Amino acid sequence: MKAVKTKATVNKQGTIELQVLDIPEGTEVEIIVLVPDSKSDTTEYLLSTEVNKKELLEAIERVNNQENMVVMTAQEWHEKYRI
Repeated sequence: MKAVKTKATVNKQGTIELQVLDIPEGTEVEIIVLVPDSKSDTTEYLLSTEVNKKELLEAIERVNNQENMVVMTAQEWHEKYRI
């Protein structure tokens, strides 16, 4: 199964239009709609458990110290991951 991730906005008629160029016409697809909870803050969620908090703070420290970083251009990333 292939996954395609994209974002869309619900229009005034309550419909969502998706532009997926690499799926042939007539292909049956399964769609899952995820609606972000406006009350939920991503940082709050990431800090919601001690394990997550510890990992996040350690990751921030590694970035600040420029440790264990992988640096690549957008073109290199695209060529490697093709997403």
